[in-house]
Amino acid sequence: MTSTAPIGVFDSGLGGISVVRQIVQDMPHERVLYFGDSANAPYGTKTPQEVRRLSFDIMERFMSQGVKAVVIACNTATSAAVNALRDHYDIPIIGMEPALKVACDRGDTAAGDGTAPARHMPQHVIVAATPLTLREHKFAALMDRFKANNMISPQPCPDLVEIVESGRLCDHDLVMRTLHRYFDGYDLPSIDSVVLGCTHFVFYRDYFRELLPSTTAIIDGNRGTVRHLGMVLESLGKLAPEEMNGGVEIANSDSGERIAALSRELLHS
Repeated sequence: MTSTAPIGVFDSGLGGISVVRQIVQDMPHERVLYFGDSANAPYGTKTPQEVRRLSFDIMERFMSQGVKAVVIACNTATSAAVNALRDHYDIPIIGMEPALKVACDRGDTAAGDGTAPARHMPQHVIVAATPLTLREHKFAALMDRFKANNMISPQPCPDLVEIVESGRLCDHDLVMRTLHRYFDGYDLPSIDSVVLGCTHFVFYRDYFRELLPSTTAIIDGNRGTVRHLGMVLESLGKLAPEEMNGGVEIANSDSGERIAALSRELLHS
């Protein structure tokens, strides 16, 4: 593993391209190999065993390509497979989880002159994610850390994955109808933040902004994940040299031109 080796990034389909965009922005000298498993999407409605099997298959592909690290750009695959993958492979594997801590920390305020303990204003947070992410032990453990002092509402949104994968992200009426179906049951003015707990959902940021009051924060984990990736590579002396030209290669288990074109469109949108 050398500093000029590529970084592997994978997802159940096209959502992880939102993470690749963040890597390109924040780490422009790195080469990225992206693999989307659209032929088997969505992962969020599969069993954990199925997701682990698919994740191992993708890791074998990356290992044969000589990657120096892998980002699981999929909250569902992270929940189901990250521990098993880390036990099996000896390269850094960066997982993702819903950015619930970021959302809840918004309620922390320093008191007065700074000498008194910080105070916490309870936050009402909706976590939008896939059904499997919200069912897995990893998310339950994460939620347990914060639910005593905050109100956390898990909201499965499986159809948002399907809309991206089918290339209908620009269908404004369809997207807004779908969002209203998932979120109209909440008193939205009382919601402090919505966590986008699936990388597919990052592509909906403008739609969520339209749906939600201006006071509601929209939070995703992409920037924090890429920052962590950079810190891990730096600690190993494996950041790409600054004179290196970065780039992205995209592959997909669905080899059709529609998916290829949609991947390019999402990468450059």
